[in-house]
Order: sequence, then structure tokens, then C-alpha cells
Amino acid sequence: MTPDQPEVPGRSLSHLDATGHFAMVDVANKPVAVRSALASGSIRMEVSTFNAIQNNTLKKGDVIPVARLAGLQAAKRTAELIPLCHQIPLSAVDVRVSFDDSLPGLRVEGFAKTTAQTGVEMEALTAVALSLLTIYDMAKAIDRTMVISEIVLREKRGGTSGDFISGP
Repeated sequence: MTPDQPEVPGRSLSHLDATGHFAMVDVANKPVAVRSALASGSIRMEVSTFNAIQNNTLKKGDVIPVARLAGLQAAKRTAELIPLCHQIPLSAVDVRVSFDDSLPGLRVEGFAKTTAQTGVEMEALTAVALSLLTIYDMAKAIDRTMVISEIVLREKRGGTSGDFISGP
């Protein structure tokens, strides 16, 4: 936290300057470190939609590889999409999409890694969100009732604030 940032009891609001206006966090004095993040989310849908995706019968094509590619591209463009995110070099990004009969629907995991002065949580979350939106886009012609939910940060590693691993 820099001296011109306001104090809030119990936490600091690092995206505000002394006058309460938004500002990009200055990370110049933070150490370069290996940092990674893992996020996940899901999309629930009708059983017929689930089956169409699984059987690759949607008119727009094979959903899984397109959704993965959308997530990879989104992670690389996070700083362009989220105004106060730093542009950071990504050393790895991975997006995995799996079928979940219990939803019914799909689950997406997004992983991002860097060696930088700030973390990659937003890149992992953005990868998941855009993968899920891509799934919705590709299947909306047959199911407009799909629900995207549970987009969460599951873990963050590295950096000065230490590791974070969400509960079960």
C-alpha cells in the first residue's frame, strides 16, 4: 500500500487513491515471483443440450475445443477487459472442460502462471468466465435456460500475501 491510499478498518482498498478515485495499484516495489492461480465454474443445461454437446451434434461445431481456446485467448487479454488489471507475461495457461452428469452440464477449470510482480487470479477467472460464455453462445440456439454459476478462485500460489486454497 502506498501512502496516498486510504485506510479502511480491517483492510486496505488498494484500487483507490487518497481522494477516493480509482487508481491502478503500483506494484513497482513488489518482488518478482512465480505465481499461479486456479479457478473453476460451471454451466447447467437441459439434458438434451448436454447430450448434444457430448455427441457433438450442435450446428456451431465441437463445443469443448472452442470453449478451451476462448478461455486461453481471454486469459491473455485480461488486462484489456478488466480496467485496473496489470498486463503481465503469462508463462502458462490451461483450460479444461469436463462433463458433469449431476448438473447436468459442464465444469470448467482455468489455470494461469506467471513470473511477475502481481498475481494471475484475474487471468484464471477470466479464462473460466469466457469459456463458459462460449459454451452458452454455442448452445443457445437449442437452450436459452442454461445457467452459468460457481465461478470461483480455488487457489492462488506465490507472492507476498502467500498461498490461498479455498475450502471444500
